[in-house]
Order: sequence, then C-alpha cells, then structure tokens
Amino acid sequence: MKLYILNGPNLNFLGIREPDHYGRTTYADLCKMIEEHCSARDVECVCLQSNHEGALVDFIQDAYYQRADGIVINPGAYTHTSIALLDAVKSVSIPTVEVHISKVEEREDFRQISYIRAACEKTITGHGTAGYLEAVDFLIDFLKNK
Repeated sequence: MKLYILNGPNLNFLGIREPDHYGRTTYADLCKMIEEHCSARDVECVCLQSNHEGALVDFIQDAYYQRADGIVINPGAYTHTSIALLDAVKSVSIPTVEVHISKVEEREDFRQISYIRAACEKTITGHGTAGYLEAVDFLIDFLKNK
C-alpha cells in the first residue's frame, strides 16, 4: 500500500508559524512521525509540501501515475480557495482524507469553506499533527474494506 501525504502553503513553517494554532512540531518532525507510523503498518508513504497550488496539483497527479492507493492532504489556505485541487482529487479517483491541524470550524468565517472536502472520504480537524496518523489509519482500514 502506498499513500501520498501532501501539505500546502506555510506547512513547511510548522513549529514557527502561529504555534498557538499549529503547535511546536516542525515539518521535519511531522514527516518523521508519519513515516514511522506508516512503516510500522507496512505502508509506503511519500511526504510532499509546496507553497504553490500548481505543484500540489502535480503531486496529486503524480499519486495517480505512481499508483498510490490513498492521499492525505492538508491544503492549508488553498482549502478555502482552490477549485483546482478539488478537480485534481476528483480526476484521479484516489481515496483522499482532508486534514487540518487546527480546529478550522472554530476559527475565522472564511475558514468555514472547504472546496476539497467534496472529493474526500473524510475530514479530520483539530487533532493536531496526530490527525495525520488518524487519516493514515482511516485510509488503511478504508482500503482494506473496499
């Protein structure tokens, strides 16, 4: 089983950016945590991050070409603006879970809109970086029962 773990803008600044919302875990620590979690479950994972919308679309398409079984995505601010990411996830038909470290439903009004959610099997918010592990476990179970 292969999962793509995709992160959008500013997630490379985890641990630096607004630690009250996002915690003190760095992006490198997050990737290590996910990789160890996946390895313990005999799952290959590919962790990628970009601040550019088109690069994220390319990552989603690459998941298709590399025959990934699932995608975990934290689109960052593109959650609220990007129809391109929605279309990319819809076009590849790979089971996808949307993850947000903070509890977006309790934040600013503009954060209440998620375009990508319509193409996702599940959304996990407000569980900190552990939400990624929850998303991985969900996809493993989802894919085994598919």
